[in-house]
Amino acid sequence: MASKITSRREDYSRWYLDVIREAQLAENAPVRGCMVIKPYGYTLWEAVQSGLDRRFKETGHVNAYFPLFIPKSFLEKEKEHVEGFSPELAVVTIGGGEELAEPLVVRPTSETIIGYMYSQWVQSYRDLPILINQWANVVRWEMRTRPFLRTLEFLWQEGHTAHATAEEALAETLQMLDVYADFAIRDAAIPVIKGRKSEREKFAGAVDSYTIEAMMGNGWALQSGTSHFLGQNFAKAFDIKFLDQNNAMQHAWTTSWGLSTRMVGAVIMAHGDDQGLRLPPVMAPIQAVIVPIYKKEEERAAVMDFARAVEAQLKAAGVRVHFDGREELTPGFKFNDWEMRGVPVRVEIGPKDVANNAVVLARRDSSREIEAAGGPKAKQFGVPVEGAAAAVQALLGEIQASLLSQATAHREANTHRGIASYDQFKQALESEGGFLRVHWAGSSEDEDQIKADTKATIRCFPFDAPEGEGVCFYTGQRTERIAIFARAY
Repeated sequence: MASKITSRREDYSRWYLDVIREAQLAENAPVRGCMVIKPYGYTLWEAVQSGLDRRFKETGHVNAYFPLFIPKSFLEKEKEHVEGFSPELAVVTIGGGEELAEPLVVRPTSETIIGYMYSQWVQSYRDLPILINQWANVVRWEMRTRPFLRTLEFLWQEGHTAHATAEEALAETLQMLDVYADFAIRDAAIPVIKGRKSEREKFAGAVDSYTIEAMMGNGWALQSGTSHFLGQNFAKAFDIKFLDQNNAMQHAWTTSWGLSTRMVGAVIMAHGDDQGLRLPPVMAPIQAVIVPIYKKEEERAAVMDFARAVEAQLKAAGVRVHFDGREELTPGFKFNDWEMRGVPVRVEIGPKDVANNAVVLARRDSSREIEAAGGPKAKQFGVPVEGAAAAVQALLGEIQASLLSQATAHREANTHRGIASYDQFKQALESEGGFLRVHWAGSSEDEDQIKADTKATIRCFPFDAPEGEGVCFYTGQRTERIAIFARAY
């Protein structure tokens, strides 16, 4: 099974596609650049949905739905917005066999149509704030696509809020960035860096854009969620006005924020190894798989009955468990199969285990190599069956923490500091890759030149920047601003 997956060192891009194929997460659709998300992959997306939706509702947001089709004139009302999205638009000009009076854009994002609706709903300060989230699909006509990371059509959520003051809107923007970071760290076990986007990288039409940036297994960055302070740009474009408490007419202040199916890609690349997926237990469709082992027919009944009893115990404890009773496959094949699919815990049960009233637990986050390097033991033998459920639950917690710890260590080992010149910057990027954490006093034009030279972009200006004042590697000017450069998906 593992031989069907290219090693990461040999070809990281091929490894990624191999894992998606072999784990049956998704496959290409008949339409170029689109994908079919298969049940195992969609269950991962459902874990993203449930984890975020709970957090949204805890912070006072409600779900609604807005149309897929947007009048093209709506996008043209906000100059930066239409310029930013124009190359990516899919436009409908014929409907019902007749040419449309006005072309309709297939939703690339919903600021415009939601802005129009908010203008109908808001008259007084008493109507604010509006805190709405939408779960939807969007279409952006991408030329170079990659499953989950960048496709013509993808799934996401987009929050859109309106407020009476700039302070409230900015607080909302940063609160939702915190929500994304909490999900990434606690559920996906991916350490992320929170920060502000540069002018070149911000959302079209925003005053400021904020991001959570994650490092993938090959050192590249992935923008994993964004939150945008839109100021009054869309409120003025769509006439979202209200009478304030002093009976004066004001424009509202708005925000938008989104996280998409690329988070599934992030989980694959942040945790996967040469054997395939390694899934964080909080998100894993199957948290534990039971593999019965026997050679003789007379051993079969006792092993299967014992294993079914363990399955019932785990289900009663709330563990998402799967019983692999496939008769035609060997235990070794099953081990490889479930390792490739990233199941966090494997429960092995053979005749000796039945005799000892115990089970064997194998953890996916470890291996012989990791164990030899001082990491956790890959297998626990002789786990008493009476405490099997508690042992599995404890192990799932350990694995969740371990994956986060491993991903954090990987990021820190591949973050490069102390870069004093552009030559040193280019050398570090070519020889080591990863995140380049540097002092930055350059302009947007300087940023463009670096991107043209190296394909690296400013991922963010991190909130956490204890470095203090230093010298910009590119301009030689003194500055306190820190930027993180990286190549990115």
